[in-house]
Amino acid sequence: MLRDGPRSGPTTLVLAHGAGAPMDSPFMNAMAQGVAACGHHVVRFEFDYMAARRRDGRKRPPARQAALLAEWNAVIDGLGGGEAVFIGGKSMGGRMASLIAAERPVRGLVCLGYPFHPPGKPAATRTEHLHSLLCPGFIVQGSRDPFGKQSEVENYDLGKRLSVHWIDDGDHDLKPRKSSGLSVDDAWNNAVGAVDGFLKAAGAPAPS
Repeated sequence: MLRDGPRSGPTTLVLAHGAGAPMDSPFMNAMAQGVAACGHHVVRFEFDYMAARRRDGRKRPPARQAALLAEWNAVIDGLGGGEAVFIGGKSMGGRMASLIAAERPVRGLVCLGYPFHPPGKPAATRTEHLHSLLCPGFIVQGSRDPFGKQSEVENYDLGKRLSVHWIDDGDHDLKPRKSSGLSVDDAWNNAVGAVDGFLKAAGAPAPS
């Protein structure tokens, strides 16, 4: 595991990596460290298949969904249970977190580049369970992400507990093209600020 930010802070966000990159990829480092700099405790972990690749250098496909969910639940339990933490992650890691958030109570859900559908298959949506979220949910998505472009996703019914923050011209890593006039730092700082705002709003105690 990797930890950033104050462990005693009021908010803990647990992030899982995507299918092909580890927990300390440039994207994951930027998101975790940026959110931690806003005062949150951010925890990252690796699924077993990725940890094995780190040990021997051999690429492996992700494990089956049931195994990934079991690993996610074990991490949540080890950190004090779902009511103590926000959960989320990059692409596949965020999707697995969203499945958990529809089954057990957690403080909130943060997905970074959600895989709404496989690239080139917009009809094969992965959204049905999002209507059943048991917590507030937040997705940060690039407007030209091949796993779910803004022009597609804005037509989806995602339920009342989920909101989407769009990164202008961003791809699946939220990176804009040079022709957009925006930089990667611009986009990633935008994403960090949006996640910080969600965590502070969703983590605030309900008014008495």
